[in-house]
Amino acid sequence: MADPRGGSVLCHNDVCLENVVSRDGQAVALLDFDFAAPGRRVFDLASFARMCVPIDDDINAQRRGWSAMDRSGRLRVVADAYGLGLDDRLLLLHVLDRSIELGGDFVRRRVEAGEPGFVKSRGS
Repeated sequence: MADPRGGSVLCHNDVCLENVVSRDGQAVALLDFDFAAPGRRVFDLASFARMCVPIDDDINAQRRGWSAMDRSGRLRVVADAYGLGLDDRLLLLHVLDRSIELGGDFVRRRVEAGEPGFVKSRGS
């Protein structure tokens, strides 16, 4: 059960387009729960925004036909859909900054360790 004050809940921690099952243009399920863990809702939302808006990925944004100019609008839709107030929106921006930094470090470590899935994804 979610803590209405923003405490810990079970977070997916890897909501990206590859892990969302869609039917008739609507998201109907999530896959790949290997990173699931207790966490705060805003951190899972930041992860989703980073991967699906996308905030920090020019290559995937361009491949999907999304211009850099619509990122703030897309992020606003996420915040609106989640019902975030002003304080939570500011927290989301702060968490996004940190998530981008940590996400890059995470991938770099996996590539440097030679993990095949990460090496392949960085080369494509």
